Amino acid sequence: MPEGPRDAGGRCILFLSHSHAFGPFRVGSHHYARTLALSGADVVHLSTPISLAHRATRRVSHAMDAAVPRGAYRDADGVTHLVPRTTLPRPYGPFRVARELTRQGIDPAFDAVLVDQPLLWDDSVRALAPRLVYRPTDLYPSGEKQRLQRSIVAAADGIVATSGEVLRALGPLDVPSLVLENGVDTQHFGAGDDLRDKRQAMCVYVGALDDRFDWAQLDAWARTHPDVRFALAGVGASSPPPVAANVDVLGPVPYGELPALLHGARVGLLPLSDDPLNAGRSPMKLYEYLAAGLSVVARETPVISADETSGLFTYAGSGEADAAIGGALRHPSPNLAGIQRAASESWTAKTESLEAFVCGLAGR
Repeated sequence: MPEGPRDAGGRCILFLSHSHAFGPFRVGSHHYARTLALSGADVVHLSTPISLAHRATRRVSHAMDAAVPRGAYRDADGVTHLVPRTTLPRPYGPFRVARELTRQGIDPAFDAVLVDQPLLWDDSVRALAPRLVYRPTDLYPSGEKQRLQRSIVAAADGIVATSGEVLRALGPLDVPSLVLENGVDTQHFGAGDDLRDKRQAMCVYVGALDDRFDWAQLDAWARTHPDVRFALAGVGASSPPPVAANVDVLGPVPYGELPALLHGARVGLLPLSDDPLNAGRSPMKLYEYLAAGLSVVARETPVISADETSGLFTYAGSGEADAAIGGALRHPSPNLAGIQRAASESWTAKTESLEAFVCGLAGR
């Protein structure tokens, strides 16, 4: 689908992102793209290609592949989404971002490019815009992503990291940088009339059920609190480990249905495992839980620290975990203080900060 007219105000933005917007999760680039498009910018969101190898190995199921539009797709908010199909996964094969944009009828000329997926880096990207911003969202201590990340940092005009830990991991920088943690769509997750209703004794987790999730801690909480229901919504656990009877593994829940799930609970869970990659995470669910009126219990990290007044309880190890969840369960519900804290972390405010940073770069 050819693109529409370019924004007359000179705000043509390309996001090169790790995740597309047609699954159960929303990531930061989706929210930035939507907010910018609604303000009048011309926004293209290109995400990691779905390769034949992904489909052959079932890393991407037939149903998941079928749910993703082929070719450029402009959504109701005005964002043009593009999820390329390739034979080989990135960064292998002949795929180039500029070539794909042209093939889809999209002018490969922008005012700024924001990259959060190292695997999408190639020698065509630097020439797409006078301002190139790297927006790292995770730690890449080794491997191909680390190698490509070094190339992006060397070419970038500015860095916007989702946490101080992620920024520090890049080492010394000679370009402007900013830490901008993930935000929340307060309109989507806001509690609304549910503020009048007392929540049931339910704890909920929404997110990936992979190596960064602490199944043992979740099971310990459930066995210590048999009168509390624990609901887990996410992907990555086709064969979850044995857990207590009061744990429900729901599978993926569509983004549009998440508020209803959260509004029925008292506590949002962030049981992070010992995986070192958790040290730099800026969990989007933290503020989504608070905006929905939940208190939160989370493992303490360099990014996440306690704010019990706002209903955020943390623990450093298993010995403190039960006290943390006990405090979260006893916290007033719905959590009005948490709702107020989340309001200051809206994607609108984050986008204003991001746009001001990008506009202030000298560019090339």
